[in-house]
Amino acid sequence: MADDKLKTVANKVEGIADEAKGRLKDAAGGLTGDLGLQAEGKFDQFSGMAQQEFADLYEEGEGVVEKAVTFVRDKPLLSLGIVSVFGLLVGWLVFPRGKRS
Repeated sequence: MADDKLKTVANKVEGIADEAKGRLKDAAGGLTGDLGLQAEGKFDQFSGMAQQEFADLYEEGEGVVEKAVTFVRDKPLLSLGIVSVFGLLVGWLVFPRGKRS
């Protein structure tokens, strides 16, 4: 679990660094009139922001999974009932009973 937190923080830091690098490239391209460098900078900015957002979503997902595990551990019979009803509904939708002659 601690390794996951460390990887998430590392991804965020890498995303921040990529975004900053992209901003510098964008500014340098704007000053020199190099459209290629400017486009590369914008791509790096977008890549860094996407990496940061992915790390945030990963953290949120871990929190949801932890809540679900705690719920199942605290209320196993209710969890079994919920899963059973869900399974019956999915089975009914996927395999509807047809008319038999």
